[in-house]
Amino acid sequence: MGISGFEPTFLVGLKAVRAERGPGLAALGGRRLTGFALVRFVEDGDWFADCPVVLDFDGVQVEICHWKFDELSISWNTIDTTAAITGWEYVEETPAWSSADERLEPFIGQELREVALLEWRPSRRDVAAGTLAVEFVFDTGRFHVANALDENSIDLGDAHPEFVRHPLGCGAA
Repeated sequence: MGISGFEPTFLVGLKAVRAERGPGLAALGGRRLTGFALVRFVEDGDWFADCPVVLDFDGVQVEICHWKFDELSISWNTIDTTAAITGWEYVEETPAWSSADERLEPFIGQELREVALLEWRPSRRDVAAGTLAVEFVFDTGRFHVANALDENSIDLGDAHPEFVRHPLGCGAA
């Protein structure tokens, strides 16, 4: 993807993600969301949802990226969002990191109360069954970064009722 520092480790399934990344996510509790970065195209401002969603909690940067139908990478402090994105010469648009997003902006400065993994468990057969989202809960609301079938989505408010919520707790005292 030409993203400086990004070397994803994709995991599949609730058990693997909770074991490998759950403690780090829970430790974010009590920190304030101080920034975020998404890759947008310079020419039209459109979000390129295939690239990681980067959230900064008081200097601890969490990087979330969904891939394929069920793979999720969560990493910390590896992506340099000040570096230019390279290797996209074949694309007519120019990707760049942006801190503009009307969904996330209201959460800046708020303290994270809880983190949960959301597992998609629909009542009917569904190719997306078992995919995961990462939910961030604040006093004034919540959002989650979900798998939109080979890319990320950012959704506000309560998750769809067919998500099963797996709280990770919070690191706040």
